[in-house]
Formats: sequence, C-alpha cells, structure tokens
Amino acid sequence: MPAVSICTDAFIPAAQAMAKVYGFPGYRFITMPHPLASLDERQLDDRARDLIPDVLSILGVES
Repeated sequence: MPAVSICTDAFIPAAQAMAKVYGFPGYRFITMPHPLASLDERQLDDRARDLIPDVLSILGVES
C-alpha cells in the first residue's frame, strides 16, 4: 500500500537516520513545523491541506 511519511521539522535528523539505517538514504518524506500539540483542529486541518501537493508528488500523482 502506498504511503508517505510526515514528521515535524524537529525530527528531520531522526527521520534521515532511520531511512539510512533501513537502506533508503534518499527516502523522501514531508516535514511540517513543530510543535503540533498546541494546535487546534482547524490549524491542524490547514497544515494538512498545505501538505497535499507534496503528498501527491511523492505518490507520483499529478495534481
């Protein structure tokens, strides 16, 4: 099943390290600003919508 990894920018080094350890040093993932816990539902929805073009790009879907 196709999937896209999304993490906050605070976890970029960890995401890159995990990709390298698992044999995918160039693995593409999406980042968003940290933190998320303080955001309300609308703010989270807005952030998620902003990521849609990048998600589709990684999945190889034309928007």
